[in-house]
Order: sequence, then structure tokens, then C-alpha cells
Amino acid sequence: MASMEAHDSSKLVGSAAEALGDVRPGMSVMVGGFAVIHGWPNTLLRALAGRGAGDLTVIANNLGFGAHSPQVLAERRLVAKFVGSFAGFVGRPTPSEQQILAGEMACELVPQGTFVERIRAGGAGIAAFYTPTGIGTVAEKPEKERRDFGGRPHLLETALRADLALLRAQVADAAGNVAFEGAQRNFQAAMATAADRVVVEVERVVPVGELAPDAIHLPGIFVDAVVREEIPRAEVMAEVMALGRDPTRGGGRAAAGGAAPAARAPQPGVTRELMALRAARLIAERGYRYVNLGIGLPTLVGEWLDKVGSHAVLQAENGLLGYVSTTDLEAWDPNYYNAGGQPVAPLPGSATFDSALAFTMARGGHLDAVVLGAFQVSARGDLANWKLPGVGAGGIGGAMDLIAGGSPVIAVMEHTTRDGEPRLVEACTYPLTGLRCVTTIVTNMAVIEVGAGGLVLREVAPGVTPAEVVAATGCALAVPEGVREMEL
Repeated sequence: MASMEAHDSSKLVGSAAEALGDVRPGMSVMVGGFAVIHGWPNTLLRALAGRGAGDLTVIANNLGFGAHSPQVLAERRLVAKFVGSFAGFVGRPTPSEQQILAGEMACELVPQGTFVERIRAGGAGIAAFYTPTGIGTVAEKPEKERRDFGGRPHLLETALRADLALLRAQVADAAGNVAFEGAQRNFQAAMATAADRVVVEVERVVPVGELAPDAIHLPGIFVDAVVREEIPRAEVMAEVMALGRDPTRGGGRAAAGGAAPAARAPQPGVTRELMALRAARLIAERGYRYVNLGIGLPTLVGEWLDKVGSHAVLQAENGLLGYVSTTDLEAWDPNYYNAGGQPVAPLPGSATFDSALAFTMARGGHLDAVVLGAFQVSARGDLANWKLPGVGAGGIGGAMDLIAGGSPVIAVMEHTTRDGEPRLVEACTYPLTGLRCVTTIVTNMAVIEVGAGGLVLREVAPGVTPAEVVAATGCALAVPEGVREMEL
């Protein structure tokens, strides 16, 4: 019987430098991976930087930080344009962000779900598609066609393709068949279909036939070259940790401005942990089953779900359904992490998949609730949560797609800014994430519902009066009879 290896045994290449021998200036390059220490093709990135080919367009979720991330390209000023969802990190300046802010690197921020869908369309030979994501936000650019379907506005988005894709996986065979592990698939499966040349860096190479057909996540038809990793994962993680990153605190992917966040002044009402507890109780009380937790404060909600009797199954947009957080870094498998890059452990019955399917769950209305942080929420439920004006290059993230499916949105936020300015306002002045999407607001001072006529106070935190909540709110707030104390 003929072997697949006999037909295609040349995909295993001796080195990353050899695999990238035909790289030239001006190419577009997709780079797989989701968060800072998870999934970068470190060996291939180093080899690409060593080629010295400039004027590159880099298409990636973010550019990370440190010597093992795509920042190695920005450090050598090889990147002319970045296309992705996060251009900066809280409290951590990077060469790419500095170049973007200086006008030396073009930047196209794309909502995360739209980002992967544009790549998937490029790989499928689909020139463009309509999406409800981004209506009323910076994603709705004047040049984009807007059209109603079923009475709902949609934007026309065009496909993304690249000359080259650099990916990382757990294992491959010489025929180019690839198996990922955990949440490694993220954007990589789509990227493999949308590039003219695809090179995959793997930890292990196995003989053809060792991977069972149903264990192959990326068929060899999409892969041009396979190289073995030359930089062990343990070395990468050790160096990133040495930079001062605590993986239990998440990736910090948001607007930065280069400075560390200022210390929070004491706030009235309850702590951030108790805000998360109240949100967890809401999830339990309403029987929400499938829930996405946004990065930042919302991740704390997951710590309370079991304690309040919720049976919610957590979903993450990097491709994971059914997980719990973990602080046991010695036992942690770094292929499992949430959307903030924090360590998690899969639960019995959990599932992994790629980001295209993850955002299908969100945009398709399959989630029961989404919990997001917020900089501002308007009187009608508009949400602003991805960028402070004039601060950093910004990180548009996945929230625009998470809310596009119409699932209830719980905003967990501090009631006022550090300067005492209201975050609940008549109209948002910060860049919008979505229109009329927030249904419930949990702050350190109150629980508030967004009704047809505006905001309605339902609960006040211990030690806080309804009058104090009204005074701290920058828009009309209805106070019905029987406002109770927040249940904790």
C-alpha cells in the first residue's frame, strides 16, 4: 500500500532559516498565537528577523512583548504596518506601540472576531462578507458599505490574505499534517488556509501514519514546510517571567500609554472582589449556562461561580469551553489559558477549538451571557470599554463580536474614575464598543438595570445610600420603592 510519506516527504525542513530562505521585503506575514507567552512561533520569528527583510505587513492578534515575540521585528524596524486586535499593553511600552504612536508604523485595529472571520474568508476564497459587529464604532469606517438584513445593520468586511504564515503547533508529520494541543488553534487554523506559503514550527515530528486521521487538526494540504523548534518552551517562559510578568494576572492587553496604572484611591461601597461576587450571583440567579468573561475585572467572577452554586460553563474566545482558573503554575499546562492569557485548567467535558468557532458561538447567539469591564456605560446601555482617549495605541479586542450576538451583557465596573468623575453617563465620550448592549451594571456602589426608559437602581452596596448613588451617576437614575441592599 502506498504511503502518504512517499508522495510528500519534503515538508520537513532542516532549519527555520532554510524554511524562510525566500522571504523578501514588502511581504505580508500572518503570525499565529493569541497571548504573550502562548503559541508564538519563536524560532521562526527569530529567523525572520535575521533575514532583515523590511517593509513587512504583520497580521497577528497582537505583537506581544519581549525577545521571543513579534516585537523582534519591530525592534529592527522591519514592520511597516500592523493589522490585528491589540496594539498596546497596560503599563508596558513596546517598540511597535511607540512606532505606531509616532506615525512610523501604520496600524489597522480589527475586532477580534471580525479579524479571524476575514482570515477565514481569505482562505475560503470568499472576497467579503457582512457582519453586525462594530456598528456605531470606529470599525464603521466611511469606506465600508452598510446594509440592513432582517432590519439590522451590517458592515461589509473584506477578506485577509498573506504571502506567508508562521505558525506553531505541538506535533506534525513529514506530510505536513498538524495536531495542536489545548487552545493552540486560536487563529492559526484559519491563517494556514489564507497564506501563499505556510511554515509550521512544532515541538515534535512523528512518522507519517502515527497521527490518527481524526487527531489531525490541520491537514498537510495547507502546510508547505515543517521545522522543529529551536527555542524550547521552558526557555521562552523563563525569559518572559524574568521581565516581571505574572501569568496569573493576565496579559494586560489594552490601551497603555507607557506608564503603569496609578494606584486606586479608596472607593465607597464594596471591593472589586465583592463586585465580582455579586455578578456571579446574578449568573446563578438567572440560570445562565454558557458565559464568556471579559479580560480584567470580569475574570474575577469565575472565582465565585462554584461558591454561589452556579453551574455556568465558561467560554473563552481563544478556543476553550469549560475551564476553571488555576494558580498552580508547576502543574499548569501552558496550552490552556483564558482570553486574558491567565492559566486555566480544563474541566471534565471541556472542549477546545479555534477562534473562528469561538466567535461563532458569540455572534451566533449561543452564549447565555457576557460579562465585560467598562470605562463608560451610557443611559441607554451603550458600552465603551476598549480605549481611553489619548492613551496608548489601543486594543480593540473581542468585545465588539461578543456583544454582536445579542446575549445579555453584565458590565462590571467602578462607579467613578479615580478623579471622581462618573462612569455612568448620558452619552459615552470614550470610543464605543457597542450600542444599546448592556443590560445590567454592577459597580462598587450599586446594581443597576438598563430599562427601556434608562437606568434603574435595584440594589445599593452596604453603607451606601440611594442618594449617594444618584449623586455619583452622570445621568438620570430612576430610584423605585424598595431598593434593597446588595446581596453578597
